[in-house]
Amino acid sequence: MALVTTFNLLFSISPNWDEIIEQRRQIKDMLIDYWLTNTLFSFNWWFLLAITIMFFIIWLIVLDKKRIIEIAAFGLIIGTTIFILDIIGITLVLWSYPDKIIPVIPPIIEIHHVHLPIIYMVIYQFFNSWKSFLTAMTMASLIFSFVFEPLTEWLGIYEVYNWKYIYSFPIYIFIGWIFRWTIIKVKQIENRR
Repeated sequence: MALVTTFNLLFSISPNWDEIIEQRRQIKDMLIDYWLTNTLFSFNWWFLLAITIMFFIIWLIVLDKKRIIEIAAFGLIIGTTIFILDIIGITLVLWSYPDKIIPVIPPIIEIHHVHLPIIYMVIYQFFNSWKSFLTAMTMASLIFSFVFEPLTEWLGIYEVYNWKYIYSFPIYIFIGWIFRWTIIKVKQIENRR
């Protein structure tokens, strides 16, 4: 029996694409069913919706309208990068989001396209020197990694499987640093014209 099992493992036929698509359909149906029965209109759903609206309103109030393109470009790059990293983390089953406002998008869109980019944009707008920017990013990264991540995990919005909060800390800083540097370089190229 062990020989047959070993043979099957060594020479098993891998799933074909149609089987993978069928599994995706089943998971999609399960996710929507879970969202409709467990998430929609729950405390976490209302909490995420309220925080998202609040962040957006605060951003509209504090946004430097004279630098809107520059600041929004920084935020869009941040949001896109965080979104891609989140898809990688979810795909590798490092973490997941049981509760979110919109059920059919794997990452939690409200955190990665609203909350975090707005915080990054506010830091970018108000901390102009490298020293002040990196200090603010370090403080924000500490809060993201050791307050917000544990809080969202405690609330059941975020579940960690093969990840530690400490791993997030340098990533948050690096993302802010590299894209601030990128925007500054692009502005220098633009100003040379």
